Amino acid sequence: MTQHTVKAYGDELNQLTAEVARMGGLAEAQVADAVESVARRDVALARAVVERDARLDGLHREIEKKAIRLIALRQPVASDLRRTLAAMKLATDLERTGDLAKNIAKRALILAEGEPMQPLTRSIERMGKLVSTRLRDVLDAYAAAEVERAISVWNTDDEVDEHYNSLFR
Repeated sequence: MTQHTVKAYGDELNQLTAEVARMGGLAEAQVADAVESVARRDVALARAVVERDARLDGLHREIEKKAIRLIALRQPVASDLRRTLAAMKLATDLERTGDLAKNIAKRALILAEGEPMQPLTRSIERMGKLVSTRLRDVLDAYAAAEVERAISVWNTDDEVDEHYNSLFR
């Protein structure tokens, strides 16, 4: 993190990064809980995941507003602009992650009504754990500003894709 002449500017950038990390933690919990609601056929947990999605939506809007305000008032350049735009992009991706977790939870509600499908449930649970691990790793890389670590996570995405494809075969 770079030191800025205007302390408030540096504080705004750091706050934006911290808010994205906090949003990431919430998205990570959403994914883990959604997968667990499928695995355990837990209707209450699935409903909680659906209800909590609104919080992620609100955080996304707040981060976007703060980033736009920072761009308009501070006119960041170089690494500061990249940090600001990365925060906006990550917030959008994390909001989408929350939407997908909500969709999984909605499916868990439907699956809870039917007969148990143990092999399918175990496969979904394994894939969910892979996704949760990747999400945690990339959020840790973001918080620590470790580009190589983030690229490493990206390079392991094929494993999740392969698991997804085999699940549907």
